[in-house]
Amino acid sequence: MIKEKENTEPKKTKEKSKTPIIQIKDLHKTFGVDNEVLKGVNLTVNQGEDLVILGRSGSGKSVTIKCIVGLIVPDKGEIKVFDEDVLNLTKPELNEIRVRIGFLFQSGALYDSMSVRENLAFTLKKHKRELTAEEVENEVIEALDNVGLSDAIDKMPSELSGGMQKRIGLARTLILKPEIILYDEPTTGLDTITSREISELILDIKHKRKTTSIIITHDMACAKLTADRIMVLKDGVIHAEGTYEELEKDEDEWVRSFFE
Repeated sequence: MIKEKENTEPKKTKEKSKTPIIQIKDLHKTFGVDNEVLKGVNLTVNQGEDLVILGRSGSGKSVTIKCIVGLIVPDKGEIKVFDEDVLNLTKPELNEIRVRIGFLFQSGALYDSMSVRENLAFTLKKHKRELTAEEVENEVIEALDNVGLSDAIDKMPSELSGGMQKRIGLARTLILKPEIILYDEPTTGLDTITSREISELILDIKHKRKTTSIIITHDMACAKLTADRIMVLKDGVIHAEGTYEELEKDEDEWVRSFFE
């Protein structure tokens, strides 16, 4: 017996017309022989919006945002960022797009052998070689001020707490003044108070820098505080979409289970 194909269109809420800055259509990705993680993901992120993506472990949340910056190449689909077809860009063209996109990894991904100052300066010098030593120093100090850690400038990563490492990782992301920031589990492994501080920092950055963000998280307190809109990934597709309050009261029991 042939099973009727399930409707994979997510439930949507009405929203005002806005300018799309990220558009993903029919994104597919399989690892190995039969580990099909993404089965046709469709999503749009509007300029100035913070979009949270929820989903169980292994549902493809991180894979999706890594495809956006070319860290993972999908098997099929379309990705447009700043109205550019990311999957058909040359390497130099892709690098130009990447400079406009900040990516905060789960670990913070700091270089252990470099001080905080050196970590931030290295990133800046790599992409903006025309800057003088004084200009680099000023940018480093400003980035650290933005995350409230200017006094940690000469510390090594091993001297920092988990929350401080996340903040420094965020400062290193901010130093290039990105228009888009992709957050991969920004509060994982942190205590409740520190997690809230990171969530508030994400919100503060949005308001001060007018950034657009995708936030991958399991932390519902973070989702509630930061999300303009939430999408829920299930079985490789976007299963539901709406505000925190709308999805919290959704008729779908599986969707509501995230909010319990």
